[in-house]
Amino acid sequence: MPRKIRMGMVGGGRDAFIGGVHRIAAAIDQQIELVCGAFSSNPEKSRLSGEDFFLDPSRVYGNYKEMIEKERQLPEDVRMDFISIVTPNHVHYGPAKMALEHGFHVVCDKPLSFDLEEARDLVETVNRTGQIFALTHNYTGYPMVKQARAMIKNDALGKIKKVVVEYPQGWLSTLLESSDQKQAAWRTDPKKSGIAGAMGDIGTHAENLAEYITGLKIKELCADISTLVDGRLLDDDGNILLRFDNGARGVLFASQISVGEENSLAIRIYGEKAGLEWHQMQPNTLIFKHQEKPAEIYRTGVGVLYPETVAAARVPAGHPEGYLEAFANIYRNFAKCVQARIDGVAVDPIYEDYPTVEDGLRGMEFIYKVIESGKSDQKWIKL
Repeated sequence: MPRKIRMGMVGGGRDAFIGGVHRIAAAIDQQIELVCGAFSSNPEKSRLSGEDFFLDPSRVYGNYKEMIEKERQLPEDVRMDFISIVTPNHVHYGPAKMALEHGFHVVCDKPLSFDLEEARDLVETVNRTGQIFALTHNYTGYPMVKQARAMIKNDALGKIKKVVVEYPQGWLSTLLESSDQKQAAWRTDPKKSGIAGAMGDIGTHAENLAEYITGLKIKELCADISTLVDGRLLDDDGNILLRFDNGARGVLFASQISVGEENSLAIRIYGEKAGLEWHQMQPNTLIFKHQEKPAEIYRTGVGVLYPETVAAARVPAGHPEGYLEAFANIYRNFAKCVQARIDGVAVDPIYEDYPTVEDGLRGMEFIYKVIESGKSDQKWIKL
């Protein structure tokens, strides 16, 4: 009999930003319930967070190892089905690998891991254990992103020639990490973030969006990577030239020192026949551009759209859909796949559309090659 999928969470306790986002997203479709967690590296904070979420105190744990071991000992009809990892980058690998090897599926925030070696090992572990693994590159969940992907698959643009993707923010335009700002502190700390700052945090979103929508792979890149705030330890701005595997050229720009910008992820794609443009801050709109006639405007919920677009839309036309709903689409698709696995049936292919561990490896390879190129006099680096 179908039932709710049971979730355990690692990280995301009191005062955490992304943990709340994941819990809201997981709950939107009522397919998933939070049953346990290790919400902080501080056991007392984890306990208090469990109280906030009205969980059974016996299933609020002091660390992820204790949670995975004790949950595995519970009866199959009680224990969690998967873990959601919402920690800083350096605490992705450990819980993900342990959960997979103990028979639990995994949802992990991006980037996949702290370093490339960990990412490669997680791919091997997923393949070896056969568990389901989703990575929350949440921008792939927007309906108009799926519409753009479907239009390109169905040759509405012809052969892709040019991709321009940008992700400017301004929140790190000062040395914010020198204050008590938690989000700034770990994202700019190489011991927690890894070898990259802005490129690991938001550059990977731009890379993933470009590859997801176009269906192409970045083949080579040439990067100019900068740290423009004095005293900062990791990059906060980057400009990258791209070459794709079909011969298309591209530009990727990611910056966290672009004063006045909020979350301005945008992409423009140009083919032989037409072009597309999408902006994350106006997510319900997709612009379809032509050479010899006016541009067409596609809107979420309006007109004849592709099935994958319709499946991702949640409210009637004219009601804004955004960040939380896009996250929720990943959780829903993941839950449908887990439910099908439990029931021993085939899942509708429309629900197999979510970022995987392989996408995570692509992101980590991208980060490493960008940093390598940024430091090298031999600028073009193969990916």
